[in-house]
Amino acid sequence: MTEHQSTRHDVTEYEFIPAARPIIGDEERRAVDEVLVSGMLAQGTEVARFEREFSEVLLDGRAAVAVNSGTAGLHLGLLAAGVGPGDEVIVPSFTFAATANSVALTGATPVFADIDPNSFCLDAASVAQVVSERTVGIMPVHLYGHPADMNALGTLAAEHGLKIFEDAAQAHGASLDGRRVGTFGDFAMFSLYPTKNMTSGEGGMVSTADPEVERRLRLLRNQGMERQYENELVGFNARMTNIHAAIGRVQLTKVWGWTAKRQANAAFLSQNLAGVTTPPLAVGASHVYHQYTIRVGEDRDGLAEALKSEYNIGSGVYYPIPNHRLPSFQRPEDLPETEKAAAEVLSLPVHPSLTEHDLERIVTAVNALAAAGA
Repeated sequence: MTEHQSTRHDVTEYEFIPAARPIIGDEERRAVDEVLVSGMLAQGTEVARFEREFSEVLLDGRAAVAVNSGTAGLHLGLLAAGVGPGDEVIVPSFTFAATANSVALTGATPVFADIDPNSFCLDAASVAQVVSERTVGIMPVHLYGHPADMNALGTLAAEHGLKIFEDAAQAHGASLDGRRVGTFGDFAMFSLYPTKNMTSGEGGMVSTADPEVERRLRLLRNQGMERQYENELVGFNARMTNIHAAIGRVQLTKVWGWTAKRQANAAFLSQNLAGVTTPPLAVGASHVYHQYTIRVGEDRDGLAEALKSEYNIGSGVYYPIPNHRLPSFQRPEDLPETEKAAAEVLSLPVHPSLTEHDLERIVTAVNALAAAGA
């Protein structure tokens, strides 16, 4: 990286600003300790309470089923919805590999479509081009915390008799036209990984309005049984523990405050950054900014390196290799917006732990480096 070197500073004068920072406090520790003292560590009453509270706080009452990871949530959700060998599910290529992996793990085929360049989410026109007689569903990803265009995708799904499966891993509390993500599809998955907008330490939550899908989810996560030793189908051990649920229950009480802080941080960055393309917001969309993702026209990787080496600021590239280019898939699809985004995106710190001074340093650094590289 050369063109950004003219702004060089002594990095030791700056405390490191991480790209993400999980927030675990005394309340979470006390909740975990109470579970440990109880001796009831595996899935139990804490998990049931977490499911009920997650439903009330984030899903407007839609049923929620806790599992041990977001990836497991997608996989089991697809199986519960009846997806399997011979089926196709349309997914974005510009996402974490778990999206396509979950489809492939059912024996179905993930079919890749392009993204809208503004939201980074599935583009309905591109999806329409790859619908086939084998297509059974569409899996939009509410990437970075911005809701996908569920109006256009919902219309398309209705026209072709397709199901909608939401990957809401990064979008806790996001909404479109006042309707929360996780309430549009046949099922939706939320990740509870440590760096997400809220966490249970590790885990996932699956929402659905279909009682039969909900029942199958509960069977699939628990070795296929509702009552011990009465296995109704071949299932998995994908249960969440009471320990993880206890953390999640505390985090639920804080997620809206953290979301407001993320949105305020994002607003400050958008108002003050120059020389890069800041993330736009679709009409009617509420963005929860799991990531604050800019576009850098040239030398994205150089800018990221200079932010770290000269200003001690972390950043992330999500995602540098589109799914259809990964060795695990290797598909020939022509997805120009996906390829362009993969070459240009850079996610800056936006998490709730940022101070006013941190935000000012991020703006100063990005503006200086962008100007030096112009």
